[in-house]
Amino acid sequence: MKRFLKGMGWTVAIILLLWLIFAQSCMTFRRTDADAKKEFTAAGVSIQLSRIVVDGHTIHYAVTGNDTLPTLFFIHGSPGSWDAFRRYMKDPELLKRFRMVSVDRPGFGHSDYGKPEHLEKQSELISPLFTVLDNHRKRYLVGHSLGGPMIIKLASDNPGMFSGMVILAGSIDPAEEKPEKWRPWLFRTPLNYFVPGAMRPSNEELWYLKKDLVSLEGDFARITCPVYMVHGTVDPLVPYGNTGYGKKMLVNAASVEVIPLTGANHFIPWNRFEVIKGVLISL
Repeated sequence: MKRFLKGMGWTVAIILLLWLIFAQSCMTFRRTDADAKKEFTAAGVSIQLSRIVVDGHTIHYAVTGNDTLPTLFFIHGSPGSWDAFRRYMKDPELLKRFRMVSVDRPGFGHSDYGKPEHLEKQSELISPLFTVLDNHRKRYLVGHSLGGPMIIKLASDNPGMFSGMVILAGSIDPAEEKPEKWRPWLFRTPLNYFVPGAMRPSNEELWYLKKDLVSLEGDFARITCPVYMVHGTVDPLVPYGNTGYGKKMLVNAASVEVIPLTGANHFIPWNRFEVIKGVLISL
C-alpha cells in the first residue's frame, strides 16, 4: 500500500510539473511579428508592426492599409491580442476604404504581456497612439467583449476625436456581470502559476472589470458620435441585455443602433464576419 501511495505521489507530482510547464508556455494568444508578416505577405497585404513607449509601458500595434484613408482602430477582448482582427485587416473591400490599426491592450500580446491594467490606465497608455497615427482623416473605434467598455473609455477620454464606434458583444453593464468571487484566489495565491498563458492576466483584469464598469458609468454621457452595438441574442458570456443598458446610458450619442444577431454567441467577430464587415463599410 505504501509503495502504491508513493507511486501515486510521484505520478501526481509529474502531472503537476508538466501542467506548470504547459501553463507557463502555452495559450499565450499572441504570435511573433515575423509570423504575422509572413502570413500577411502571403496574402499580398503589407503590414507594419510597431511599438510605442508611454510612461515606461510598451504598446504594440499592427497597421494595414493606405494612410490617406480613414482609420479603424480595433480593440480586442480578454484574453486576446491584435491578431483577433487579422481577417478584417486583410480584407480587400475594407482595405479600399480604411487604414486599419489593431492594438495589443496592456497585459496582452506584446504590450507588457502578463501585466494587466484597469480601464482607466489602459486608456492613458493607448490614447497617445491616436496622436502618433493621426493622418487628419476620420477615426472609428471597434471593440469586442472587454474591448467594448475600453472603447467607451477611449472615446470619453478623447472627446470629439472619433466619428463613430462599433461595440461587438460589449460587456458594458455592471449589473450583468456575475460575482465570480473565486477569481482573486487565482491571481492572489500560488494557484496563479497553474493558470495557462494569457488566461492569467485575463482572470485578473476580468476581476478589475467589475469595479471598472461602475466607474465607467459617467463616461457614457461624453460620447457624442454615432454608436453601433452588434450582439448575439444567445451570447452565454456577455448577455444580450448589455445592449439595453447601452441605449439607456448613451444619452448624448448622435445615434445608437442595436443590431441583434439572432442565434449568435459571443464570438461574432469570427462567426459573423460578413455582417460585421457590412457594418464597418457603412460607417
